[in-house]
Amino acid sequence: MTKHLEHHYFAGLDLTGKRVVVVGAGTVAQRRVPRLINSGARVEVIAPEATPAVEAMADAGELTWHRRPYAAGDLEGAWYVVACATGSEVNAAVAAEAEERRIFCVRADDASQGTAVTPAVAQHGGLLLGVLAGGEHRRSAAVRDALVEALRTGVVDERSEPPAPGVALVGGGPGDPDLITVRGRQLLGRADVVITDRLAPRELLEELGPHVEVVDASKIPYGRAANQDVINSLLIEHARAGKFVVRLKGGDPYLFGRGFEELLACVEAGVAVTAVPGITSAFAAPSAADVPVTHRGVAHEVVVVSGHVGPHDEQSLVDWPALGRLRGTLVLMMGVKRIAEFAAVLVEHGRDPKSPVAVVQEGTTRNQQTLRTTLGEVAEAIREADIKPPAVIVVGPVADLAPESRR
Repeated sequence: MTKHLEHHYFAGLDLTGKRVVVVGAGTVAQRRVPRLINSGARVEVIAPEATPAVEAMADAGELTWHRRPYAAGDLEGAWYVVACATGSEVNAAVAAEAEERRIFCVRADDASQGTAVTPAVAQHGGLLLGVLAGGEHRRSAAVRDALVEALRTGVVDERSEPPAPGVALVGGGPGDPDLITVRGRQLLGRADVVITDRLAPRELLEELGPHVEVVDASKIPYGRAANQDVINSLLIEHARAGKFVVRLKGGDPYLFGRGFEELLACVEAGVAVTAVPGITSAFAAPSAADVPVTHRGVAHEVVVVSGHVGPHDEQSLVDWPALGRLRGTLVLMMGVKRIAEFAAVLVEHGRDPKSPVAVVQEGTTRNQQTLRTTLGEVAEAIREADIKPPAVIVVGPVADLAPESRR
């Protein structure tokens, strides 16, 4: 037997300043209300109780909450109604009044009994996408997600015109290609030129079109390196040639990534430039290894430190004696080579040599490796385990909090 499909007319409603009534304030309302608010609607919620999220929106003045049950006449003056009360009898009464007043009404409990349905919706780069599948909700959601992914990766090009020449400094995240931000992936899909680092997710480059020029500006620790001035010149040169350039970096562009140096160079050269934050490995790598950088009652502070130069180097800007006195979490980046020096100076200035330490190599990738030790033994432990950069070193009580079953 062929399933009967619902037939709908797809339209975009301008609800700016118009009264929209939502009957019910449970989890369904919690999902539906934010988009109504963002559309500019004057949202009024009618329900005796509400979820904390809906109540917070009311407290913030984003909507009006009438803390009582629905009553006949509540829909007067409404342009749109969402019936999502707990009881089907209430939703039926709301839908009946809406029908009588010729107001379109969505019934969350039984969509076929309403006069409107909510599509599977997503936003992407100024586009509002909605998919209806005749009542097959999982199908509409699956198609929506596939469309958004195609737009994000550049498989579907939504551009009405080529992107303006310029530079985008994009944080690629800690290593897993799925952890780049939505905005970062979107801009990467529009690039004419990509200048990438060794620590940027390599799999993202496979998604680029054949027309995209990829420039390797890898900075291999303590080895061959592309001069920063050369990188700055490349960004400016390609942008001035009319190209849209993405500078793809590992982690976040501004956390020990020299991203701001590149922004300053572009601004000075008169080149349009934007920065897209990325998920930093300083927090993501420990998280992937079940190491929280903070935990209630354990750590109220996190300090992220570069280990690019040693603690006694005249170029160091770090107050190591102060770090030795801290009781919270210390996250050390680029510290593998000089870990013996860092551990010694921390112990010298007050850190207990028995302080727990977690070392996470290549966090969030399939090559992730986690080492747990103490501050007094970390240098020898790293040597014995043959830990190589990139690795994040976490010092403090949080490094000893992972569930025993997942160590």
